[in-house]
Amino acid sequence: MALDLVVIGLGHVGLPLARAAVSAGLATAGYDVSDAVVSSLAAGRSPVGGVLDAEVTAMLDAGFHAAADPGILEGAQTVVICVPTGLTPEGLPDLSAVEDATAVVAARLRPGTLVVLESTSCPGTTEEVVRPLLERGSGLRAGEDFPLAYSPQRIDPGNGTWNVRNAPKIVGGCTSLCAKCAVAFYERFIDDLVVARGTREAEMAKLLENTYRSINIALVDEAALFRRRTGIDVWDVLHGAASKPFGFAPFRPGPGVGGHCVPVDPRDPAARAESQGFPFRMPAAAHDVLGRMPGHVVDRALTPLAEARGRTEGDDRALPRATDLQQALNQTDVAILLQDHSCYAREAPGRARCVLLDTRGKVAGSRVALL
Repeated sequence: MALDLVVIGLGHVGLPLARAAVSAGLATAGYDVSDAVVSSLAAGRSPVGGVLDAEVTAMLDAGFHAAADPGILEGAQTVVICVPTGLTPEGLPDLSAVEDATAVVAARLRPGTLVVLESTSCPGTTEEVVRPLLERGSGLRAGEDFPLAYSPQRIDPGNGTWNVRNAPKIVGGCTSLCAKCAVAFYERFIDDLVVARGTREAEMAKLLENTYRSINIALVDEAALFRRRTGIDVWDVLHGAASKPFGFAPFRPGPGVGGHCVPVDPRDPAARAESQGFPFRMPAAAHDVLGRMPGHVVDRALTPLAEARGRTEGDDRALPRATDLQQALNQTDVAILLQDHSCYAREAPGRARCVLLDTRGKVAGSRVALL
């Protein structure tokens, strides 16, 4: 059976994309270099948090299948690359997974096959990295023999409101015809498409989105650091500022920045800009602030720990995993709430006998200390 779509990389981006395509009736398959991921999916088990096991089973029933054999790409009408990108030990963008996936596609590329990169990457990746690899490996020309586009992912795991189908999706093509082909593909299962001028604009739009978050998180984190000197209740400040119906978007301080994108993506434009002699100052400043937060959390926890024990021991030991939250709270001197997961009963940490350092500003209680 001819495949409408093969998704390369079945992680937190690729699998939700495949799920949306299958739900819309597209004949879809997935390719992943991990045998464990492929085996898990074949058994109806989801390897990512944003997709339920029951949804994987429904996908399998609809004809979806995954493979670690790149031969699955043969004859696909569309190939979407959703592999992870990160940073090298030197802090530079790591495109090795993108390059490997592109080489796999190039060896099997046929005239007319649409290739889309969704992996987050710095401006120029599609034109300067993916395109040459595809053309050298296949002997075909992008924009003439096959359409090539970039469309950044907008996956927010755990978000019950926005998903692959209803989140507006940016599409940028190497040519206007490439963009039209990508739009024709995505509009089969996505409601709202936004066409960028080109691939570089689409790539930069994704980085700007995450840099915006990084900078604003850093701003409120620095306000939280400032509160220790002034005694100002930063949570009350944020509550008041968030009441403004225009010109202010609320962010909350925390113990650091996590997730797949925000810790990494803002460093891509900074690295590219520096290589071109342009200092991208704002992302660097935000990175500096965010990097100070874990140490700040440790410092805030050491004070009540020293008061409880009279001294503090080195914290380089592996900590045992607790399975009963209330029991663990009753047996410890200091607890730290790093994330207010919905599975925690909100009132339970507030009733703890120990000091609770709440880094999210969500818990009330006589022994609760805020970030």
